[in-house]
Amino acid sequence: MRTTLSTFTADATRGLGGPDWLARRRSEAWERFSAAALPTEDEEVWRYSGINGFDLDAYRPAPPADGPGDALARARRVAAAFGPAAALVVTVNGSVVALERGPSAPDELTVSAAPGAAAEVAGALGALAPARDAFGHLHDAFLADVVAVEAPRKAVVADPVVVVHLVEPRPGGGVAAFPHTLVRLGTSAEAGVIEVLASAVDGEAAPALALPVTELEVSDDAHLRYANLQTLDAGATAIAVQASRVGQGAGLRSFTAGLGGRYARVRTDSDLVGTGGHTSLLAAYLGTGSQRHDFRTLQDHHAGRTESELLFKGAVADTARSVYSGLIRIRHGARGANAFQTNHNLVLSEGAHADSVPNLDIDENDVRCSHASTVGPIDEEQRYYLETRGIEPEVAERLIVLGFFADLAGRAPLAGVGAWVEDKVRRRLGALGAQDGTGDG
Repeated sequence: MRTTLSTFTADATRGLGGPDWLARRRSEAWERFSAAALPTEDEEVWRYSGINGFDLDAYRPAPPADGPGDALARARRVAAAFGPAAALVVTVNGSVVALERGPSAPDELTVSAAPGAAAEVAGALGALAPARDAFGHLHDAFLADVVAVEAPRKAVVADPVVVVHLVEPRPGGGVAAFPHTLVRLGTSAEAGVIEVLASAVDGEAAPALALPVTELEVSDDAHLRYANLQTLDAGATAIAVQASRVGQGAGLRSFTAGLGGRYARVRTDSDLVGTGGHTSLLAAYLGTGSQRHDFRTLQDHHAGRTESELLFKGAVADTARSVYSGLIRIRHGARGANAFQTNHNLVLSEGAHADSVPNLDIDENDVRCSHASTVGPIDEEQRYYLETRGIEPEVAERLIVLGFFADLAGRAPLAGVGAWVEDKVRRRLGALGAQDGTGDG
C-alpha cells in the first residue's frame, strides 16, 4: 500500500464545487481511491510500464481555471490544422474555458460543458470506462468538467468537433489534470471528433500529470470517426483511457497518435455489442530521448458477425522504450466474428527497446482471428537501396521511417489528421536525439 498523500485529499475534492451529483460522485470515488493501492508492474496490465518508480505525491490537483487567457488562441491554432470544425472546445487542466460553435454545426448537434444541467449525461458518465484501478478512482475524485458531444438519431455532422485539452504548469510543483470527454451518437447518426492533448506552453518541460478519460457510445447503425492526438512536453506523464461501445451495424474508426510526454500510456477498450458492428483501431507513436510509450488494447467481441481491425505502428530511438500489449477476446455467442491485431515496431538506436505482446482469448467456433507483431531495426536492403542512389545515410533512415508511418497516416479517419501526424513525425526525426520529448503541440 502507498504512503499517505499530502496533495490529493478529501478536502481538495470538496473544494472543486459543481452540482450536487458531481460532488457526491467525487466523494464516493475518493473513498475508493483512499482504499486502493497504486498499480505495480506485478500486474499483467502494467507489465514493462516502469510504474513502480512513479511518485504520485510529486503532483497536486489543478485549481479551477480562471478564464481562457491565451488558451483559446492556442487552441484555435491547433484546430486550424484540421480545417473547418463544427465546434471547438478548450479545457485547461481539465476545466472547460471556451466553447465555440462553428457555422457548419447542425442544430441537432449538442456540445455541452455543463453536465450539471443534464441528468442524462450525469447518468451516462463512467458507464463505458468504469474506474479499474487507483488512477481511475483518482480521476473520478478530481473530475472538474465533462465535455459532452451528442448527435441524436439520424443526425449527420459533416465537420468534426475539435476538443483541445491543454495542460498548464502552475507554481508550486507538478500539476495534475483530469479531462473527460463523453461522445454519444444516436441510431444512424454520423459524426467526427478530434481530441488533442497538449502542453499549454511550449518548451516548459515542467512536471505534469494528465489522466484523461474518453467514452465513445456508437449506437446501432451509427458511424463515428475519432482521433486522439497527444503532444505533451517532456516533463509530462499521461495515463489515458479510451473506451468505446459499438452497436448493431455500427462503425468506429479510431486513430491515436502518441508523440510527447515522458511517460505516455493509453488503454483502449472497444466493446462490440451488436451484430455486424465494426471497429478500426489505428495508432502511431514515436519515442526519442528517454520517452516511454505504453499501449494496452482490448478488442472485445460480444456479438456475432462483428469485426475489429487493429494496426499499431511505432518507432523508438535514443534510449526510448515502447510497450504494446493487446488482447482479442471472442465471447461465447460471437459466432462469425473476425478480429485482426497487428503491431509493428522500428528500433532506431542500440539503446532503444520495444516490447510487443499480442494475445487471443477465443470462446466460440466459426471465427477468424489473427495477431502479428514485429520488432526490429530498419531493413538494411531499404537503406542500401537509397544510399546507392546518392542519399546520405541519415536522410535515408529518415525517409524510411517516414514511409513506415505514411501508409498509416493515409488511413486516418478525419481530414487533416494524417498530414498533422506526418508533419509532427518529420519534425521529430529532424531533431532526433536533440531533445527528450516534444513541445510543438
